[in-house]
Amino acid sequence: MIPMKNKLALTFLAALLPVLTQAETPAAKKTAMPEGFHELKIGDAAPDFDLVGIDEERHTLKEYADADLLMIAFLSNHCPTSQGVEGRIKKLVKDYKGKGLQLVAINPNDPAALRADELGYSKYNDSFPEMKQHAKEQGFTFPYLYDGDTQKTALAYGCLATPHVFLFDKERKLRYQGRLDDSRYADDASVTSPDARNAIEALLAGKPVPVEITKPHGCSTKWIDKRKQIATDNEKWEKGEVEVELIDPKGVEALRKNDTKKVRMFNVWATWCGPCVEEFPQLVATSRKFGLRDFEFISISIDDPGTIDEVKAFLEKNNAIVPDKLKPSLKAEGRKGNAYVFKGASHDELIKALDPEWPGPIPHTLVVAPGGEVIFRHNGSIDGDELRAKILEYMGRFYKPE
Repeated sequence: MIPMKNKLALTFLAALLPVLTQAETPAAKKTAMPEGFHELKIGDAAPDFDLVGIDEERHTLKEYADADLLMIAFLSNHCPTSQGVEGRIKKLVKDYKGKGLQLVAINPNDPAALRADELGYSKYNDSFPEMKQHAKEQGFTFPYLYDGDTQKTALAYGCLATPHVFLFDKERKLRYQGRLDDSRYADDASVTSPDARNAIEALLAGKPVPVEITKPHGCSTKWIDKRKQIATDNEKWEKGEVEVELIDPKGVEALRKNDTKKVRMFNVWATWCGPCVEEFPQLVATSRKFGLRDFEFISISIDDPGTIDEVKAFLEKNNAIVPDKLKPSLKAEGRKGNAYVFKGASHDELIKALDPEWPGPIPHTLVVAPGGEVIFRHNGSIDGDELRAKILEYMGRFYKPE
């Protein structure tokens, strides 16, 4: 017979157990992969797939049955690491052409699960139409398939990131999985361990793979369930406040010198200027796109300084807030924000301080590199795609070593 005090203790623990279980559940969910995620083991069979490629044809595993080796490489348009290895992927295909290797690339990402600032290294999102554009521009010579709508293939293979490669033998058993190599840079000289190439060489020579598993590095797979986070991020931008300050010619000149590591995009505008108002969303979109990079959008209004509240209201309505990454640098510079109203009496003073080549009318946009070199200037309504392409051309699609 159980003593009374032990009965009471058991009753208390029984009542507490559901509470403890509930407390553990949220933490478990945070680290859990999406439902259906399967981690392939060495020796596992290649999961089948049926995906559309950039050639508009359906592609299946069976289509590549004749190849001695099959490499499934999960790649994406947007990721700097994935873009960094594209040259080596193309070289791999070229080097082993006619030697038994078939490479098939798959984009696993849901394009609607990418934040605007996660696109700061690419012209394109990960949508199917943009895959076609990216592959054409980069000269892909291999199948590039889209899995973003359902992500069934990414789940079946256990795709953790882009890039993530899986190498299968003639019987389509997994023999290697992980990174392409140990470098996240585009420069071939930065590679010290060509792991996937080593695995290919070993299998073609009938030898054991020297290292069967490595850890992929790059951008995490953008699963469909991340869309909720995107909605939260957008809401943050929509509710953000904007600090607006008055600025004189000397202040403009100091900003224009750009004694920082940031690329600075200046735009001169006014609330009463139709083309300025029309183009402004493109400027905000540019600011958001490069929000995780060393980039700053500085707006200079030439409205009446007495209407600074109206300027603030316009900027907040258009979500022209400062990205979080930028805030520490502004604080270090002793600045509250990056929005200004020009208080000088003469328009000529502003032209002299910002851009002597500016013909005078607004809107006027100027993009300068660290040290003040002009990357891009445009007078009149801006083409957002052209603007972002010029900035990306300067800043680059890849990570760069310091």
